[in-house]
Amino acid sequence: MRIFIVISLYLFSLISPFSAHSAETISSRFIKNFVYYVYWSGIRAGKAELQFELTPQEVTIRTRATSASFISLFYPVDDRSETVLYPNGYPKSSVVKINQGRHKRDKATYFEPWEKNKPQKVTYYNKLDEEKEEFTFNSPAYDPLSAFYAMTKMPLSIGTSEFIDIFDTKKVWHTEIQVLKKEKIHVQGKAFNTILIKPLLKSEGIFRKTGDILIWATDDDKKLPVMMKSKATIGTFTVELAEGDY
Repeated sequence: MRIFIVISLYLFSLISPFSAHSAETISSRFIKNFVYYVYWSGIRAGKAELQFELTPQEVTIRTRATSASFISLFYPVDDRSETVLYPNGYPKSSVVKINQGRHKRDKATYFEPWEKNKPQKVTYYNKLDEEKEEFTFNSPAYDPLSAFYAMTKMPLSIGTSEFIDIFDTKKVWHTEIQVLKKEKIHVQGKAFNTILIKPLLKSEGIFRKTGDILIWATDDDKKLPVMMKSKATIGTFTVELAEGDY
């Protein structure tokens, strides 16, 4: 059932509903919340929650994914992640706590502010293994959530690809996001005009890579993710937007 959390969290990391805003453009606290249902071959397997919080000082993205009660009987899932961004959109910190059955992870990454023509130091902690490593980069380093938040400020033109560098698993990965087509879809009884996107993942990210993932995001300035699909070893997983601060 690890694919469940893969889909739930990756949905959040790709597109931000705050694409028209940044911490630098608001004068007070600004919060949006979203809930997604996760289905496995038509059966609801759990839910995933997303929160974006903006203040004049920073942007905070929080996610939590939990398994449904019947799934939890044999494979409980309760995964959380939080990324804090500087006002300019570059990451300040990233914390990931994974609890999937016996599989657990607890890691944190801290980023010095990015400045042009100056090396950036990134400090990585694996808390369960008591491991600490420092890295230095000559170009901006993003964690998975902040990387795709940054992509909302890029053009998403049909038939093209966007690229961004993601620091994860102690490496920098040059990641391609293919922009496939526009499509009108119905999700939870609502109609959406969307852009279909396919990320070509190389790193582990905030989850384990399991195969191709397709994401439908609203064809507007918000680029809000409304649906995602991915094949599993058995069946197919689908994530659908159920409620939120549109």
